[in-house]
Formats: sequence, C-alpha cells, structure tokens
Amino acid sequence: PIPLNALLARPDLGLRQVAGPVDAETAVHWVHTSEMADPYPYLLGGELLLSAGVHCPDPSDAAHYDTYAARIVQAGGAALGFGIAPVHDRVPQPLIEACHRYGLPLLEVAPKTPFTTVARAVWQLMAQARHAELRRVAEAQQALAAAAARPDPVSSVLRQLARRLGGYAVLLAASPQREAGRTPPAPVRAALDHLAQVVGPGAARPASATDTVSPDAHLAAYALAGAPGLALGIVTSVREPGDHTIAGAAAVLLSLLTAEHQGAAETRRSGALVRLLLGARPDDVAPLLGPAPWTVVRGRPAEGAADPGALAAALGSALFDSDRDGVRVVLTADAEPTAQPGWTLGAGAPVAPADLATADVQALRALGRAEATRSPFVRHGVRTGLDELVPPADAEAHARTLLAPLRQAPNGEALTETLRTWLSLHGSWDRTATAQGVHRNTVRQRVARCAALLDTDLDDPDVRMELWFALRVGQ
Repeated sequence: PIPLNALLARPDLGLRQVAGPVDAETAVHWVHTSEMADPYPYLLGGELLLSAGVHCPDPSDAAHYDTYAARIVQAGGAALGFGIAPVHDRVPQPLIEACHRYGLPLLEVAPKTPFTTVARAVWQLMAQARHAELRRVAEAQQALAAAAARPDPVSSVLRQLARRLGGYAVLLAASPQREAGRTPPAPVRAALDHLAQVVGPGAARPASATDTVSPDAHLAAYALAGAPGLALGIVTSVREPGDHTIAGAAAVLLSLLTAEHQGAAETRRSGALVRLLLGARPDDVAPLLGPAPWTVVRGRPAEGAADPGALAAALGSALFDSDRDGVRVVLTADAEPTAQPGWTLGAGAPVAPADLATADVQALRALGRAEATRSPFVRHGVRTGLDELVPPADAEAHARTLLAPLRQAPNGEALTETLRTWLSLHGSWDRTATAQGVHRNTVRQRVARCAALLDTDLDDPDVRMELWFALRVGQ
C-alpha cells in the first residue's frame, strides 16, 4: 500500500482533498473505477474509488449521497475520488457533507486528469515502494550475513538486526542471554517471553508468531531449528512489510550459529553406521545413538503428502526412515511418542536394541488399528490383568495349540493377521478391510476360512475371547 498523501503530493495529478480527515496513515491498496449507485458489492477494501457521479446527476440529492458515502465506508474503501466533468461541474455539496460525516477522504479530480492517469500513478508509486522495500531487505540480509562472519557472530547478528529494524532483539532461553538494542519495559519483555513459548521446531508448533502489546510495541518470535528451546525475540515500534523477511533471515543464521551440538550428534550417528558396516553388534552400537529402551513409531499422513523429517523432529528424534508402509521413527528413552497433527501413528512397546524388529511389527499393527478406528495415535498394549492369571509358558503353549491350524495352512500368516485385526475391531468388515488394505469380501473369505480351519463358531463371544487371548499371547 501507499499513503494517500503521496498521491496528493503529485503536482501532475492536480488532486485536491475537499472532505474527510487528513490522515497520514490512510493507505491506498489499489484503484477501482465504478459508476454504480451502490459500489459495496464490488469493493474488497482499501480502494481509492473513482467516480464521475454518473449514478446521480442531481447534485442536490442528499439522501443518495449519504447512502453512497456510507456504503463505501462499510466496504472498507480508503478514499473517494470525484471527477469534475462531464456530469458535474463541481463536487456536490451533499457529498462533501456526507464524507465529512462518515470520515471518508474525498478528492476532487480535475477535468484535465483522466482516471487512468490516477490509476497509473498509484501503480507507479506502489512499484517504487516495492523496489525500495526489496532493496532494504537485500541490504539487511547482506549486513546480517557479514555480521555472522565476525568473531562474536551471535551478538553481531543481533546488533545488526536491532539496527536494521530499529528495535530490540534478544536470543531467548540462551545462557548467557544475548540481546541488542534498547531494552523494552518489563511488561513488554514478559509478553515477549510468553510469545516465545508458542513457537517451536517441527510440525507441532508454528515456527514464528507475532503480537501487538500497544501501538508502539510490536512483538515477534522465531523458533531456532538448530537448538530446541531457543527462540529469537524482537520488539519494534512499527511493523514494516519487509521486517518478517529480514527477521527470518536472522533466525536462519542464528539457527546455524547455535547448532554446534548438532555436529556432535551427527558424528555419533556416523560412527554408529560405520561400526555396523564393519560388523559390530547392534547392542554395541546402540549406546552411541541414545539411551535404551527404544520405541518404534510408525506413521502415515492423515491426508496428502507430509514431511517425514518434520514428524521425526516433532517426536524428538533424528532417526527416521520411509518405506511402502509409511514413515518409521525410532525414539530413545528420553523421547515419549505422542499424537501429532496431520498424522496417524502407531507405537510399539519400549524394547532393547536387539528387539527393535519386533517393536517395528508391533508399531505397524498399532498403526493399522489406529487407521481402522480413526484414532490419531494407538500404542501397542501391555499385558492385562487377565493375562497375568495364566503362567506365560502355559499361555503360550495353549496359544500354539489353538492357532496351529491357522499357522500351518497355506497363507497362514495373512489369515492369522486378518483374524487378529477383525477381532480387535469387534467384527467390523469395513474397518478390518481398511486396516488390512484389502477388499471387504477378502476379509469375509479369510474369516470364514479361519472359522473352518479352527472348526469353531466365531459368532460365539466365548470363542472370540479365547482366540483374542491366544492371539495376544502368541504374537
């Protein structure tokens, strides 16, 4: 947008304000020409509306002009330009009074000034403002990059940022704290600390946030990707269009400058990979990557495509992979799996490194149950009180005997998994088909085959309970 005063200052246009407030803050976003008696449906807000008064040839129609000015204000119009000629030889007095009444700036457009000339002047001023802002942003980015190469790069970047924005910049949650610029009052600083708690790396929280405490205290916070918990806080007296781009560049630089610990983590992961390639046992390599027990999380985006790295970061891990079944993330003991927006997740039980393959199967089954039940997150269950009533060895022996006809049959693994899913979903054909990724008729055929092989009635709740017990114990 450009200030309305910039148009009035152009001598080649010959515009003259005859009504409404003279406000340096009045901004024009675009120009629109209309001779409609009610322009409201055709305005988006912020326009300089140009009209020659064709919609009302009677200059004394006060009622029309009152409604006309009121509708422009209701639509959010920035100002009205009224052309002298060919309909009117002067701006109608009722229109002047109405614009005064509703606080709408009214400009007299001289007969020698075509409306297209006014529109062209607006576009020219906008282009000049856009060019000036782009140059300001480019110069600021160059200055920030140069500051990052100085001996104390973090403090240098903060000082340069505070100077370019004319405000205050601080690295929040850092020890020791780094800041530059004039320190704001305590209430403003407290509001900035609160705003910084909103942002964070990953998909769970926004990367940046803004707030306004007062007309001269505009706040912004940016999460630093390289160091969880750190944030860039900014306080300025005004908010310019290019400030977000400049601050974003500073946040990227600060993320790189404060991410030294990431180098150590990368070194540990590379060392673990090298040892595995050279034949080391997983149990010997695992301590390099994090403390046990470990948890495997399987995930699929709820809709469309999603970034696996963002999911891993949100879960607090850098160990992730993708395959045809979705995304697999491995969490160490200091990270707890939780539901994540935009994802359907399943988690296995915490295990030692040697049992990660089993935990991966558990996570994949939990993911299938989550999708079938339309739950955002399902975790593999632990032993229930009923399980504890039977000694583990006896329970496993009973499960092997009961399920032997299924597991010995051709396609026994698919039959067993379909029966397990069908029982977990209370006999729902459609939800089982969704979880298994097959047609509902296939589910019906497999369940019928299971009933025939087991020679039992799957509609009997006692039978279902016993089979579910066996499937849980024998998995």
